[in-house]
Amino acid sequence: MMKFTKQNFFFLVGGIIIYVVDIGVDFWVASKYFCQGQYSWSILILCFRGLSSLVTQIFSYEWFKNDWEGTDTGKLKWIFLVHLFHCGIFVRYWFALKYGCQAAFKLKSSGDASETDPSNFIKKQAIDAVTDINMLRVFKAFLETTPQLFVQIYILLQHGKTNYYQYAAIFMSFCGISFSMVDYQISLRKSLPDKGEFRVPSKFMYLFYKLFTITSWVLSISLITLQSIRISVILLIFLWICGCIWTSKQCTTFCRSKKMEYLYRTVVGIILIFTFFNIKERRTKVFISIYYATHTVVTLGILFVYMFWKHSIIEEIHFNIVSIFTVLLLVLGIIFLVVYYRLFHPTTYYRPQARLDEVDGVAGQKDRVRTGRFQNFLM
Repeated sequence: MMKFTKQNFFFLVGGIIIYVVDIGVDFWVASKYFCQGQYSWSILILCFRGLSSLVTQIFSYEWFKNDWEGTDTGKLKWIFLVHLFHCGIFVRYWFALKYGCQAAFKLKSSGDASETDPSNFIKKQAIDAVTDINMLRVFKAFLETTPQLFVQIYILLQHGKTNYYQYAAIFMSFCGISFSMVDYQISLRKSLPDKGEFRVPSKFMYLFYKLFTITSWVLSISLITLQSIRISVILLIFLWICGCIWTSKQCTTFCRSKKMEYLYRTVVGIILIFTFFNIKERRTKVFISIYYATHTVVTLGILFVYMFWKHSIIEEIHFNIVSIFTVLLLVLGIIFLVVYYRLFHPTTYYRPQARLDEVDGVAGQKDRVRTGRFQNFLM
């Protein structure tokens, strides 16, 4: 049975606050760099903010258009104007709060498990609204927050000087990336009736696995960027191309239009630069093993090569600290990954009721889009 609790509602309110604070921190940090005459860093931070906002507005409006297909076109025009001014996420938060408040505080539990039951319908509306928001937050995390984290660490290693606003930006980046991934997994499993929900230990295992592996990788890329920006850019573009090719090979059907599907695959390619992101309901043991084995080899290769050039770029003591920290986080991240999938993954303690096999192909996908957008996106 679908559940949307008071705790879920308060987390939703907290998400709004964090989102607004994050916007304020971005402009605050950009203004600090601008006032110091470091215009390139200020412009780069604002570009990341603008790119992520543009992409999330496009996806948000497209989802509204799909959900409201056949309804009053006046609503869509109003929604288009709101997204044009980059405020679409606040409309989504308003709908989520509206349905979430009803589901958490006003509805009584019903014995009817069907989606036609009014109380379950409201709960489903609330869960779907939160899931949409969390998917957009994942896009934002890897189009804006992760690149900003990379830039802040690069500046820190290059100049060796820190300011309080840099610490604030790094802290907000870590929070944004980690919690967006966990929140998305939680809401995704709530929106899919045959998926087990996260227990508290599972949430922490998943959080640490993502946090440690992403941080280790960002540190590695920052080191290679210190040595050569050109090599770093070439490496990131190569990884992005590989991610896009792999995503295309999976024949994803997340979006209705081909243009939006190509944009979606492009964004997933960017996400795959930094962390593993499954896009099909299938066993991922082989894919995830190859992914993190590749990351491990590249990380160790960067540290090995850097040993011969560190004296010209970064002090030896700083390099030793960063390299130890990078390897330690990578090892811890992989340990948490293995433990999570061995002992704490929901499939280890959740046994769904017997059901028919998933329908492949376009015919089955169209029916599932009507019942829930994320029936097409299964982790």
